[in-house]
Amino acid sequence: MKSNNKVLLLLFVGVLMGALDISIVGPAIPSIENTIHMSDRDVSWIFSIYVLCNLVGISLMARLSDIFGRRVIYVISVAVFGIGSLVVAFSGDMTSLLIGRAIQGFGSSGIFPVASAVIGDIFPVEKRGRALGLIGAVFGIAFLLGPFIAGFLLMYFEWNALFLINLPVAVILIIFSWILLPGKTLTEKPKINWDGMILLAIILTCFTVGLNNINTDMVLESLGSWSVLPFLFLVAILTPILLMMEERQHDPVINVRLFKSTQVRLVGFIAFGLGLFQSTIIFLPKFAVDLFGADPSTASFMLIPVVLMTAIGSPVTGRLIDKIGSKIIIITGMIITAVGLLLLSLLTKQIVLFYISEGLLGLGLSMRASLNYIMLNEVSAKERASTQGILLIFISIGQLTGAAFTGALSSTTPGKPDGFGFAFLSMAILAVLLFFFSFFLKNRKTELELHLKRH
Repeated sequence: MKSNNKVLLLLFVGVLMGALDISIVGPAIPSIENTIHMSDRDVSWIFSIYVLCNLVGISLMARLSDIFGRRVIYVISVAVFGIGSLVVAFSGDMTSLLIGRAIQGFGSSGIFPVASAVIGDIFPVEKRGRALGLIGAVFGIAFLLGPFIAGFLLMYFEWNALFLINLPVAVILIIFSWILLPGKTLTEKPKINWDGMILLAIILTCFTVGLNNINTDMVLESLGSWSVLPFLFLVAILTPILLMMEERQHDPVINVRLFKSTQVRLVGFIAFGLGLFQSTIIFLPKFAVDLFGADPSTASFMLIPVVLMTAIGSPVTGRLIDKIGSKIIIITGMIITAVGLLLLSLLTKQIVLFYISEGLLGLGLSMRASLNYIMLNEVSAKERASTQGILLIFISIGQLTGAAFTGALSSTTPGKPDGFGFAFLSMAILAVLLFFFSFFLKNRKTELELHLKRH
């Protein structure tokens, strides 16, 4: 048990390192602009290329961990992330900066799903929830610590230090990962489906590029432009082709047969919705500026209730999963999220109500560990990392779609919060729909029976 706790700490630090490099970039942008010339579009790509390469790499790294073992792939992923951090730290122009961010994103693509898969490997089903809850809390903690760490380091050092600090952390993680993580591979090893892997990468790339090229000032016009429409058209054409290909594969990238299960289909819808709801967080500082006239330089600190409640709620809900099951957690999380979004959509000028609605949103979003738990329970050991990767893809697609949707609506009323209000109301309605769908998930007794039958 002590060994398992050491592994959990190791996974926690690894995921935290990857998550921090999302949250520290925002505060660092003004400092980076002092040394590297960049346009507004370049700034968005600093975030987008990280997400894109993370999405593209998830399926490959997850599948490789199913074949060659968790330890080797986790160590490689951390090493790649460290190399990316080094490239970013020493970049002198926009091209090298984006290359470094791309390498970082690809490295993180192995850290996140492998961490969840390791928990499925070493923790019994009755203790998985609390372990997944602790890993889920990392993202809330990262968003809390990121701006403070960035602000502190930028007071004394150049922006490069924000990325150089990853190097000693990566070295320590590599050493202890090799010592602590399970190195055994499966007797029955799945093969790599390169055709599906490449086609999935093309689809995700087209989806990300198309959404990122949407001009929020002229949404309808940009949707029909050459920088958006061809990419989204390719997504629409290639997605059904990928699904047909994968259905015939013995070891598919996306196990289409798995989606015949009502449980897995519901998790996919909920994961996409969760990504949509999470995307609203990045707009809350701008929403606060438009609604309350808050100072843009301090508006980010108004996010504290949502990230704090996520950080607190994730380990708590993780422990509750082990006691009452994932279904009740998801049902409760959805209704709490819906109330939080509905309160935000009211555009109230009461700052206390704003903070309460943020807290409710953060608490509702802490149900994420329940989705990881369900997917671990629904598949065999040889598919654990791959299905965790698929879950991350659903969430990331939701995040990208939500960011584009909310950004487009907010641009219709520049300087006013009305566009945000409609976006939050739309998502509140979706949360209510997912609340009702969640009643079709398996209860705790059925989850345990399935685990015993599978193992």
